Amino acid sequence: MVFFLVLGGLLITIPNRSYIIIDRLSSYVLDVFGQLYLFAGLFILCFLIVLALSPIGKIKLGNSKPKYSTISWLAMMYSTGMGAGIILRAVQEPVYFSQHPGVNIKGSEETHALMMTFYHWGFTAWAFYGLFSLFIAYLLFVKNKNIQLSHLIPHIQNNKINNTIDFITVITIVFGVVSAAALGVSQIESGISYATDTAFNFSLILCICTTVFLAAIISSVRGLSKGIKNLSLINIGLTLVLMVYVFLFSDQASIFHTMVDAIKDLVTNFFSLSLAFSPYDFSKDFLSDWTYYYWAFWLAWAPFTGIFIARISKGRSIRELITGVLLIPSLGSFIWFSVFGDSAFQLINQGAVDINAFNDVFTSIFVFLQQYPLGSVSVILALVLLVGFLITSIDSAIYVLGMFSNLKSIHPSRLHKITWGIGLFVITLGFLVLGQTGRAENTLEAVQKILVISSLFFLFLCFIFILFFMIDVINQYRNNKHKNDT
Repeated sequence: MVFFLVLGGLLITIPNRSYIIIDRLSSYVLDVFGQLYLFAGLFILCFLIVLALSPIGKIKLGNSKPKYSTISWLAMMYSTGMGAGIILRAVQEPVYFSQHPGVNIKGSEETHALMMTFYHWGFTAWAFYGLFSLFIAYLLFVKNKNIQLSHLIPHIQNNKINNTIDFITVITIVFGVVSAAALGVSQIESGISYATDTAFNFSLILCICTTVFLAAIISSVRGLSKGIKNLSLINIGLTLVLMVYVFLFSDQASIFHTMVDAIKDLVTNFFSLSLAFSPYDFSKDFLSDWTYYYWAFWLAWAPFTGIFIARISKGRSIRELITGVLLIPSLGSFIWFSVFGDSAFQLINQGAVDINAFNDVFTSIFVFLQQYPLGSVSVILALVLLVGFLITSIDSAIYVLGMFSNLKSIHPSRLHKITWGIGLFVITLGFLVLGQTGRAENTLEAVQKILVISSLFFLFLCFIFILFFMIDVINQYRNNKHKNDT
């Protein structure tokens, strides 16, 4: 905890110097290891699919029945896994790809744009989450261990190595969460500024950040069932309301056809996209700004989200967990981005807005919603949804990090939750200050560079974890089969 508080203090007090160091390190990582991120994403997805289809997929993660209904389970999973990001990118990303496809395309620009958005927010993203939810659920409910990922490598008896693995895990979780928190706070500030037509200073960002973290700490202290579950269901409900609202005032047939075409293109070209092969041989700059960053982001969120998904997945089989994680949330993202992305294309093609109206990642959703009836009301609803998603994500992270501080129980104490809540708040504030420096264009640029660095070590650990997990789970399957035969 002291390490993170000191780091947050450095980002706040010397942001310019900190940014120079971060910029140099991220450039080096992308030059040397960028392609490794692509390979890892595809490999992990294929690994999970094969595992789910194999006899090993029948292994149950615990002997009890699932605690949460399928709807609650999926709602908590999606709300925690995607969070405020689906609001941030709902309009801006599809529109950007329609105007900057990255490669020469022969078909529809709109279809290509949605395909790229699906690629970044679909199967591979959830494969990262699924991998670590599987690891943790297996440790907790099959091996009766705690959440330390170092337990996946039982042959290592060196405490220093085990502690290093667990420390890297915690660092990855913290950077992933505070990155999302910083982006979410920045978008809320932009939304308030847009709705009130007022330019605020950094004091508003500080006020929003404090309020969100205070609410998240209170929610986390209330516990998983009362806090996160209720917030997740509210978030999903409001998401559906906002999406249906946009859908009803748009060309539904166009949305459906563009979505179906984009899914077809995604499936057909998935391997070319995943490895940046022709015809999707994107430039290094394009990959650095988009795919490398996204894979680093999902990887940074994977241990935190994986631990949370594992915690709510007790009693389900490996096959059920993998299928639920890969398919349902991906389909949810496809529908979401189709409704908002295609509707934005319609507004531009009709001349209702300027072609550059959705360029700003932080205000694009608000500019978009303002074009519809009751636009001001929908803007407020989007802001409420943003706050809800952000609180849920931070709430879940506090809970998970509290589990690391109290390894003897999967129910962290109030003190651990409050302490981690304060620590995350300080580092998030540091990220926000870093994003306000003259060297960083905005918070998003600062976050992109930090995540590429912080996820690298964890990327290497992924392959080691997979190897030892397979050794153990194959032995577990053989033992189970032997018991059933006798």
